[in-house]
Amino acid sequence: MKQLMTRGLNYVSMIFKGVVAARLWLVAYIVLILIPASVLLYAYSQRYSRILEEEVTRTMLQTLKQAEINLNHQFDSARDISNTILMNPKLHQYLSNSTSDSDQLDAMKELRILVDNAQTNPIVFRVRLYVDDSKLFSHERVNFFPWESIKNRPWYTDVVNSSGNLVWTGAYLERFLDDTESTRYVFSGIRVLRDPDNYDHMSGVLSIEVAAKTIENILFNIELNKEQNVFMVAPDGTIVLHNDKSLLGTKLKSSAVLSAIEQQNEGVSAIIEDNTQQYVVYTTIGSTDWKLVAEVPKNVISSRTASLNQFASVATLSGVTILFLILVFILIAFIVRGMNLRVQTVIRAIKREGMEGLDERSGTSEGDFYLLEKSVDHLIHRVRDLMEETYKSKVQEREAQLRALQAQINPHFLYNTLDTINWIAIGHNAHDISQMIDGLAKYFRLSLNKGRDLVSVTDELNLAKVYLEIQQTRFPKSFEVHFDIEEGLDDIEMPKLTLQPIVENALLHGIRKSKGKTGSILIKARQEEGVLILSVTDDGIGMEPELVQSLLTEPRPTMKSDVSGSSYGLYNVNERIKLFAGDAYGLELHSTLGEGTIVTVRMTYKHSSDKPPL
Repeated sequence: MKQLMTRGLNYVSMIFKGVVAARLWLVAYIVLILIPASVLLYAYSQRYSRILEEEVTRTMLQTLKQAEINLNHQFDSARDISNTILMNPKLHQYLSNSTSDSDQLDAMKELRILVDNAQTNPIVFRVRLYVDDSKLFSHERVNFFPWESIKNRPWYTDVVNSSGNLVWTGAYLERFLDDTESTRYVFSGIRVLRDPDNYDHMSGVLSIEVAAKTIENILFNIELNKEQNVFMVAPDGTIVLHNDKSLLGTKLKSSAVLSAIEQQNEGVSAIIEDNTQQYVVYTTIGSTDWKLVAEVPKNVISSRTASLNQFASVATLSGVTILFLILVFILIAFIVRGMNLRVQTVIRAIKREGMEGLDERSGTSEGDFYLLEKSVDHLIHRVRDLMEETYKSKVQEREAQLRALQAQINPHFLYNTLDTINWIAIGHNAHDISQMIDGLAKYFRLSLNKGRDLVSVTDELNLAKVYLEIQQTRFPKSFEVHFDIEEGLDDIEMPKLTLQPIVENALLHGIRKSKGKTGSILIKARQEEGVLILSVTDDGIGMEPELVQSLLTEPRPTMKSDVSGSSYGLYNVNERIKLFAGDAYGLELHSTLGEGTIVTVRMTYKHSSDKPPL
């Protein structure tokens, strides 16, 4: 027992002597490093917290803007459907007051086809036409309604005064007689239909309805934090969509939020509401001028930045430690003479204990090597994570490029086709206009493919076939089409809208520009050793070698095109194939002036059976 007490006293005495011997070091550390480092650490922590808050709110704004892009796409698609119906040359004739009862039945059939085609779009929930009560079909109450039934609606005056422009309503509860759910919340894009022969006369009202769930799936899937409140508000402060349906159509109660979002189209504003600090993140939906708003409590962001700030604190403390080690070496240089006696004492102790004692002291440095190994291991993992993030961002960038290129669908074809339908109806007074409309519907159903980027080779060939059938109606007896298709290509998938632009160029820039404006087109499809090969051959006017090269190397080749041509260039198709299959694949062009052109597509492909299960 006495022995233990003696050892304990000796141990305490040794610690005290060590502290006394190191007092100069301690004073230097406190004065030169600890106090300045504490001040700098506090200032750095405050600034870093502000920077982190700005980064977090900026990330929230980017998330909100991505949702705004998706919402714009939904409303723009519905607007395009409304424009398509409005441009139908027979629509105003069907709605005129001069038709007899028998003609009204025919008009209802034609309008039914027009409405059903529009409702095949997944974005459109219901198309409604409000017409004069004298129409026999005005009381059908599924797609056709009497005009009088909407004159008491709150949006009616705005629609009448909009000069035929599309007016969007906020989400409201609507009744549906033919639906399993008797009532649904919908958005409506509404416009007045005016008689082209008498513009002051309104022939009807067209409403394109979008299910509120379609918009809510985008809005309420925004993930900023657990305490977020996301909603949409009109420029006048009316709430057009909110998770709390009782607030729909009411004015925004918070004047602070309304003042914040009125400043500019998008941004982040800090406000105080009910003695609570919060951030208002907002952006503008261009199609409707509504504001997409997210309210986020500031304490949620502060707690998030505090957790991120811990890493900065650790880094700062590590820097202070490094500064301390540097000071140690500086102090050693100044006090080395005063430590000579102590060094001599240590040397004598080593001589008494032998080299084994020195080896044991050197062995304690293994801890530093262990720390180094752990740091390198952490660095390797960090670099690997950064490489994975970079790779994912590159993949997403390429996918975005592919989608952007695929989205460039030429509207001229639609206008030309509708124009052809109009002249057929006027010139021949024939009912084959229905066949033309059906062909056009097939074309867009195959080309849009419900938003999917890949289609089967069969669907792509059918799309080209439907396109050529429509053009044969437009240019009768001016060209022939032949197909040479290898069997076994049904389950092969490829990017959509690859073949149709090539066929369009062959017809409009090859055959239609030849002297006789007649010719033939041969379409082949086969696969060789895992490579899909498609070719389009025409015996049209052909091209010069310089022009052939520019078509695949210049985004906008210097080639004049008439109004019937397509701006959907071969360069675009070639770039899409490279993005899909790699730089080793793409288009090959062989053309002889005055003899014709051969365009060959080479790409890798996917089987539909290779899709992962849903």
